Amino acid sequence: MPGYPRTAACLAAGCAAALLLGAQPAKADLRMCNTTASRVGVAIGYRDAQGWTTEGWWNISPRGCETLLRGTLAARYYYVHAVDYDKGGEWTGKSVMCVRNKEFTIRGIGDCLARGYDRAGFFEVDTGEQKSWTIQLTDTTGAAPPRP
Repeated sequence: MPGYPRTAACLAAGCAAALLLGAQPAKADLRMCNTTASRVGVAIGYRDAQGWTTEGWWNISPRGCETLLRGTLAARYYYVHAVDYDKGGEWTGKSVMCVRNKEFTIRGIGDCLARGYDRAGFFEVDTGEQKSWTIQLTDTTGAAPPRP
């Protein structure tokens, strides 16, 4: 991708959000909030009982949030790859997984090119085994540690 390297700050809103919502029932989801001034596309990867899966693309408006997975989180680690549609650049990491240019759900992370997919780097998000988690995607340098 043309542009400049970007990093992501990952923050949990789980417990704090539950306290702020008062009597409303707690939701257990994986959410992504885009704190940048750009539109972004997001793909995620995770391991479940059937093995590795990657899914995408969620288009998140500037300063907007989207639910990526609904329900109680099944894994501790999730992986994210995001693209800045407006300024260029991307959020990447060392974990290589399969993606494609249009909407996708791909089982398995091996032999991406041989299976007709592209490869992309994903950064790791450690949810600390929380049942709900919100990732804050930022355009600042450096990453803030996750907080429960």
